[in-house]
Amino acid sequence: MIVVVLAVAITGGVLWMLNRTEPLVLTERCHITTPRGQLDLDIEQASVASTIAAVAARRRLPERAVVIAYATGLQESKLYNLPFGDRDSVGVFQQRPSQGWGTAAQLQDPVYAAARFFSALVKVRDYRKKPLYEAAQEVQRSADGTAYAQHEEDAKILAAAFTGRVPKALNCWFPKPTKGPEPKAKPDAARKELVRALGTAAASATLDAQGTRISAPSTRRGWLIAAWSVAHAQRYGLRKIRYDRLAWSADDGQNGWRDDTKAPARHVELT
Repeated sequence: MIVVVLAVAITGGVLWMLNRTEPLVLTERCHITTPRGQLDLDIEQASVASTIAAVAARRRLPERAVVIAYATGLQESKLYNLPFGDRDSVGVFQQRPSQGWGTAAQLQDPVYAAARFFSALVKVRDYRKKPLYEAAQEVQRSADGTAYAQHEEDAKILAAAFTGRVPKALNCWFPKPTKGPEPKAKPDAARKELVRALGTAAASATLDAQGTRISAPSTRRGWLIAAWSVAHAQRYGLRKIRYDRLAWSADDGQNGWRDDTKAPARHVELT
């Protein structure tokens, strides 16, 4: 009996310690905090979501369009860029080459897939006023269009964060490589990829000793760029994102955005 009690106590203690341990020690994740609610995401999901928001901003679409896209992506792929699906469906929206959406390779590019989704959505009459599932179904023509409705609340939380409407809403963290050298930061490569999604709004930038500075014409656009950059930080080896007197650091990303009085107000700085 004593052995059993000790085993239970030890197990409980280990679980308590794991729950108290910084998330960085355990895994790589992203977390969203907004007044509407909170969500946890994988880094890939955050990367895809940030790209969708950037493509929508490039097209000057309202936040409602982004919400519809997120609800659709959550239902179709859980916001993963899948290389497979039902029949010939691929990508985040599970679009089918055989139905004229594009080639399989094109549809596995989230920038292209999002652009094609929005091109179809804007042709849906009164899509801003329709129930979400009706607008999504007119684009997707899926077997059960009502399924999109269940994701509307999560989609609204995502949209608030990735469109930049809610500042500092996204945090991501990931461990440093345990083997080999730390990946070299590629801030200008990150900017070039951002330009593909966001367009010329992200093209105005400078490269100097402080890293790559991307112009932010408005606070909301700045936080969209900042969220995109955090979501892509692991891919491009970014160690710090600075904007609007705040900074996110890869070394303690689980702690979120910290005060940084020297962070620029009109540029997002990537290093």
